[in-house]
Amino acid sequence: MARFTFKLPDIGEGISEAEIVAWHVAVGDRVEEDQSLADMMTDKATVEMESPVAGVVVEIAGAVGDQVSIGAPLVVIETEGEVASPAAEPATLEAENPGVEEVAAKPSPLRGEGLGEGSEPRREVGLGETPAPHPSPLPEGERESASHTASTPVLASPAVRARAKDLNVDLTAIRVPEGERIRHADLDAYLRYNAGQGYHAPHAARARDDEQVRVIGMRRRIAENMAAAKRHIPHFTYVDEIDVTALEDMRADLNAHRGERPKLTLLPLLIVAMCRTLPDFPMLNARYDDEAGVVTRAGRVHVGMATQTDAGLTVPVIRDAQDRNVWQLATEIARLAGAARANKLTPQELGGGTITVTSLGPLGGIATTPVINRPEVAIIGPNKIVERPVFRGDDIVRAKLMNLSISCDHRVVDGWDAASYVQALKKYLETPVLLFAD
Repeated sequence: MARFTFKLPDIGEGISEAEIVAWHVAVGDRVEEDQSLADMMTDKATVEMESPVAGVVVEIAGAVGDQVSIGAPLVVIETEGEVASPAAEPATLEAENPGVEEVAAKPSPLRGEGLGEGSEPRREVGLGETPAPHPSPLPEGERESASHTASTPVLASPAVRARAKDLNVDLTAIRVPEGERIRHADLDAYLRYNAGQGYHAPHAARARDDEQVRVIGMRRRIAENMAAAKRHIPHFTYVDEIDVTALEDMRADLNAHRGERPKLTLLPLLIVAMCRTLPDFPMLNARYDDEAGVVTRAGRVHVGMATQTDAGLTVPVIRDAQDRNVWQLATEIARLAGAARANKLTPQELGGGTITVTSLGPLGGIATTPVINRPEVAIIGPNKIVERPVFRGDDIVRAKLMNLSISCDHRVVDGWDAASYVQALKKYLETPVLLFAD
C-alpha cells in the first residue's frame, strides 16, 4: 500500500486559492482514475478536480465553503501500489492547508469520523440546499430502467432539491440522461406523469422550521462582488420609455423567415443598437481602475450578459460584439447561456467585459436599477414590454412600450451623457430599419 497526496493545481492565472463548493467523494470511498473528486471555485470559474490515481480516500481537506491554497493537499488516496508522489512530503493534510486544523478539531460530516458499520457519511448543506428526501418506491415498470440513478450521485441544484423535499419527491426516481442535472422541468414532468398514480402534491401552505445555511460558492462570490460594486461605485440610474412596436413587428418577420437560424429575442437587436451607438459615447464602453485612477475606453465592444442559473447569477461575455450580425449574436447568446447553466464556462468567457446587459425577460417589471458589473462603468436593463394605448397625432393606437434602464458610475459618466446615450439607442430601436443600414 502507498499513499498519494493530490495537491490543488494552479487552475487560473493569478489565483492563489480556491473554494470547495462540492465534494463528490468522502473518506472511505473507493475512487477510480479520472473520477471526480471535488468542485473548486475561483473568482472566474468552477473547476472539477479529477483523481489521477485509483484507490481509497483516507483524508480530505475540510468542508464545503473552505478555502484551499494552490499547491496545498486536497485529497489523500491510499493506493494498492507505488505511485509517483513526492516521497519527502508526508501524506497528511494537517498543518499544510490553512483552516484544516480547525476542521479536524471538531467532528466534521465530510471526514467520516464516528461512522458505524453500514452508516453513510453526511453531507454538509450549502446555501439553499436541503438533504435529499427519503427514498420512495419507483413506479411499477420503471425500477429497472431507472436503477442506474440510485447508484450514482443525483445532480440537482439547491433550489430543485428544496422543492423536491417540499413535495416529498425522491430525486433518484427521476430519470435524466447520464451526467445531466435534474431541473425544475424534469420535476414538473415527473409530477404530471405520476398525477394519476396516487401522487398528490400538498395544497395547503404550512410552516417550515428556521434553517441556517452557509453563504458559500457562487452565492458568496455574488455577495462579495455586489457589495464591492455598491461600496466603491456611486450609482445613478436613468430610465426612459421606448416604443418597440416596429421593432417587435420586424422581429416577428425575421423569425418567420429564419430557416435554420436561431430564433431572435430582443437581446441581439438591442446589442446591435448598442454597438452602433457606443462609438459616439466612449465613456460608457469603459473600465475604471479606481486604485490607479485610470479609465480605459475600450475600442471594441465586449458585452457582458447577466445570466440566471440554478447556482446564481453569472455574467458570460460576448466578445467583439461589434463584428457580429444579429444572427451570429443570437447564436452566441444561446451558446453562452447554455454553457452558463451547465456550469461549463471557461475563465476567458467570464472576463474582459466592457459593458453589461441584464434582463428579466417577461418578469422585467416597470423599471430596474441594475448594479454595475465592476470595473465596468455602465449596465443596461431592458424591462418588460407592455401594450398600451398611445396618442399618434389625433388618433389613439395600440403600441408596444418598454422602459429601458441604464445605471452608470457617476465618477466617470455624467447624467447628460447617460440620457443622451439612451436617446441614441431609442432612435435605433424605434426605427429598427436603421439597425441594418450602412
